[in-house]
Amino acid sequence: MNFLPGGTGKDKYVANQTNGEEKTMADTSRQRLVKTLNHEDPGKVVVDLGSSLVTGISAVALSRLRDALGLEKRLVKVYEPMQVLGLVEDDVLEALGVDVVGISTPYTCYGNKNENWIPWQVRGVDVLVGEGFETTMDEEGNTYVYPQGDRSVPPSAKMPADGYYFDNIVRQGDISHENLNGREDFKNDFACMTDAVVESIRERTEYYYNHTGYGINIGNFMCGPGDAAAIPGAGQKETKGIRSMEEWLVAHYTEPEYVHDVYDYLVEEALKSYAKLKEALGDMPQVIQVSGTDFGTQRTEFISPDMYREFYKPYHVKVNKWIHENTNWKVMYHTCGSIVNLLDDLAEAGIDILNPVQCSAEGMDPHMLKEKYGDKFVFWGGGVDTQKTLPFGTPDEVYDEVAERLKIFAPGGGFVFNSIHNIQAPTPTENILAMFEAVKDYNKDK
Repeated sequence: MNFLPGGTGKDKYVANQTNGEEKTMADTSRQRLVKTLNHEDPGKVVVDLGSSLVTGISAVALSRLRDALGLEKRLVKVYEPMQVLGLVEDDVLEALGVDVVGISTPYTCYGNKNENWIPWQVRGVDVLVGEGFETTMDEEGNTYVYPQGDRSVPPSAKMPADGYYFDNIVRQGDISHENLNGREDFKNDFACMTDAVVESIRERTEYYYNHTGYGINIGNFMCGPGDAAAIPGAGQKETKGIRSMEEWLVAHYTEPEYVHDVYDYLVEEALKSYAKLKEALGDMPQVIQVSGTDFGTQRTEFISPDMYREFYKPYHVKVNKWIHENTNWKVMYHTCGSIVNLLDDLAEAGIDILNPVQCSAEGMDPHMLKEKYGDKFVFWGGGVDTQKTLPFGTPDEVYDEVAERLKIFAPGGGFVFNSIHNIQAPTPTENILAMFEAVKDYNKDK
């Protein structure tokens, strides 16, 4: 999945400054992030909003938040159209005390580029999208998006009339055994980054590294075997092979060689990309986002530990080993839901950072996670429940839950504050402000 999170880049020189002067490195967000990642007490808790596809905020909610913060009136840019995530620009980062920026490719999952921004509207809210983001609406109010902006091919995703984000449309042809070829079927989905894309990432990374004190998070999730957002191929005009997630999971039993073939190819190409990024970026980033594959549901895991060990752990080990041996980056993995029975294997696979830390899922008790796995993982998320408390609670309930999670997760480092996954569109602005107020109060005496 290739997107462009983070601040605006070169529009102004703002991050972590005092009276127009840069702070010393010891005072910067970046240095506190480094301490956090090394399980050292950073003093103040590091805060994220928008450095990845799973730590962001809906463009609808962000539009309201900008108004509440009294910031300059301007339309929010939708940098990630599948979830309709808004670009958290530098003025918002500064106003809320955010410590991390995310930098990734300039292309969206639908194949258009985040540039030459044009007007669009979602649920009655005016926003901006990158040129080439092409949609149509049917008589029932459903919105359809077209891969690479090409309306001559079938749409690849649909937003229901009452929805806030797009669902992939499965465009799957003949999947008989004789017609399956993993490398050929996914050759355009997982190909190595081009030199132009790497240069774009390098340019923005270098700016933030040299001119600000933000921590730098590179992404987004470019090596996630089995990622449900990637398998359908929403950015491809034509999709070959198995593209339905239901059938993909079944294929672990019926077509195991095919699944491995696809994953072998994905990892090979990803390692080529990481080698290019290492050459271009060196040690400027602190974090690399590797996988966004969900392994958990609300109640249990999608797959058994044995199946994880057969189909996923070897690839995770291979990628993480290369990154750890060749860079100083910490690897970030996102997996929603209850993953209690996979935690030991994930730790053995070399995963440094776990997100979103879904404490509302079965068995994902925050006290247990901190006590048993606090020395193994950096928990990036877990700050407040985005299924119930943040969208449906009162500001006081949000404040209290955030304060409680901070007391559990923050001591001793190893915790980056963020809500559990993205802030959804209907979330009351006063609740979002209460969330950040609780973090600010916790950090006051640090």
